[in-house]
Amino acid sequence: QVQLVESGGGLVQAGGSLRLSCAASGRTFSGYATGWFRQAPGKEREFVAHISWSGGSRYYAASVRGRFTISRDNAKNTVYLQMNSLKPEDTAVYYCASTAHTIAVVHTTDYNYWGQGTQVTVSS
Repeated sequence: QVQLVESGGGLVQAGGSLRLSCAASGRTFSGYATGWFRQAPGKEREFVAHISWSGGSRYYAASVRGRFTISRDNAKNTVYLQMNSLKPEDTAVYYCASTAHTIAVVHTTDYNYWGQGTQVTVSS
């Protein structure tokens, strides 16, 4: 069992930056890839970014490519999402999740473990 805890959300003005963290406890991240998803009110949860266990492979949704960067520190069992040039449409609850898949996967059903989410609000 893997427990994931997100942190780093908050309120920021458009154009600003935030860095989200996803810390794992219990069984470690070992061998698991990690993804970030987000869910805005009234909308389905959508894929944001994915990083392989080694960190050598990263994949982004088109809507965030060039603005967001996913990274990981396996020594700290933590995955990060650096979000720059934030827009009001980035407002959502952000979730991290782990998957045993070795290729980039973008569907929520491909992920085994989920955190509780952290709210990101971008004001215009």
